[in-house]
Amino acid sequence: MNELDDEQLRQMLQRLRRFALWLTREASSADDLVQATLERALSRRAQQREDASLRAWLFSILYRQFIDGKRRERRQARWLAWFGRGEEAGSNTEDIVVAQSGLAAFAQLPTEQRALLLLVSVEGLSYKEAAQALDVPIGTIMSRLSRARAAMRELAEGNTPPPALRRLK
Repeated sequence: MNELDDEQLRQMLQRLRRFALWLTREASSADDLVQATLERALSRRAQQREDASLRAWLFSILYRQFIDGKRRERRQARWLAWFGRGEEAGSNTEDIVVAQSGLAAFAQLPTEQRALLLLVSVEGLSYKEAAQALDVPIGTIMSRLSRARAAMRELAEGNTPPPALRRLK
């Protein structure tokens, strides 16, 4: 097992920072990314394969940290947009009222429809991933999502659908 020592890490700092700058294009973000990379490397040094070079391993960690951060940013932006606080949402009264009615409509949906809309529309899961997460067939996901979106549109427009009646034989 390759032990991480201070000298090896110091030698890699310039290279890691240069790569991070190239990815983030911002000095402070690059420094944060390098710090997160070193923290991950030190906390998981037992996971480094013996035959793997330290440089390749550190670059791999840095790149994965960068990708994970971008995914987190996109997810947060979707949440902010969903709740009417993103850049897409204007600050005028009409936009605020529309956002609030959308949230109120979302709150009225059944739990399974809310969960499905969150997984697919907010979290960005594919239909297949959502089907695996909820342990249902992909066709069920597609039909439930269609019904959830239709119900959301109806509720957001102020049309309350009548309760579904079932026939008993």
